[in-house]
Amino acid sequence: MADLTQRPPSFPALWKRIDKAWLVIAAIPVLLAIFDLPQVAPTLTFAGSAIAETGIFIIVAITLVAYVKAAGAETLLAKAFEGSPVRMIVLAAVLGGLSPFCSCQVIPFIAALLAVGAPLSAVMAFWLSSPLMDPAMFTITWGTLGLEFAIGKTVAAVALGLMGGFVTMALAKSPVFTDPLREKPQIGGCCGVKKPFQGKPVWQFWSEADRRDAFRRSWVDNALFLFKWLLLAYMIEALMLHYVPAEMIANLLGGDGIGTVVLAALVGMPAYLNGYAAVGLIDGLLAQGMAQGAAMSFVIAGGVSCIPAAVAVWALVKPRVFAAYLGIALVGALLAGLAWGVIA
Repeated sequence: MADLTQRPPSFPALWKRIDKAWLVIAAIPVLLAIFDLPQVAPTLTFAGSAIAETGIFIIVAITLVAYVKAAGAETLLAKAFEGSPVRMIVLAAVLGGLSPFCSCQVIPFIAALLAVGAPLSAVMAFWLSSPLMDPAMFTITWGTLGLEFAIGKTVAAVALGLMGGFVTMALAKSPVFTDPLREKPQIGGCCGVKKPFQGKPVWQFWSEADRRDAFRRSWVDNALFLFKWLLLAYMIEALMLHYVPAEMIANLLGGDGIGTVVLAALVGMPAYLNGYAAVGLIDGLLAQGMAQGAAMSFVIAGGVSCIPAAVAVWALVKPRVFAAYLGIALVGALLAGLAWGVIA
């Protein structure tokens, strides 16, 4: 006899389990079919063509990330937190800006380091640079916005990490940074955090079954992740190009003045949900007249304050340290935007 005592999940529970990105992806063509039927096919065609054009970058990115994870290269991050404070900050900023691990994926690792006394300055350097750039982000940015912008964002990511690390070190004894940790860190994350391999990296990972399985899982997970967010980004880009007047974007975010850079940073911090989705968004905004400096300011400010990166910091430190993290990010985004506006 069937068990009739089990109740179906409530709407709040069901809503929490639904992937909102896929929900929006499904809703866009439905809403277009209702309100503007002729625009359905162009929107889907634009998104599909854009993904096809960046396909090689996607494959390279997810393969590289899967290889590093299967080899257990997370252990290399520990070397960034050894030696003199200056050395730690520099290595943490560089590794954060170049490693394929997002902030929330290394929450347990960072929590352990902070618990045993690793300096907050080095951790801050890593936290600020890691959500901004990684091999996957670099290749996707290169394929969509060009190599120069990808390199510029990488340099900005490392520079922001360095700035945040040295500011934190200089103010280590101030009321903001003394006793920075929560009493009960909220260990968790948004990326399906798994325990990394221990010990030295095994670069020829295919000789071990569990590492081969880790490679496969990482490849599939990242392929679905990138496909989802890029599809959403390119669909939004198609809608923006069709419905948003270019003159409006040019008036708000065009030109080389500091006002556009400041506005882009302030808009980017709360509006930014995912770095990969932002690539297509920025591509569309640039096509509509957005200034290069404003584009750089938007991606730097938004990348640091996006939900995954913010959760990683909020989980471990007190609100005043979290506020300092956001403040440093905003100042760094403004500086990066102004610099890129001059260079580009």
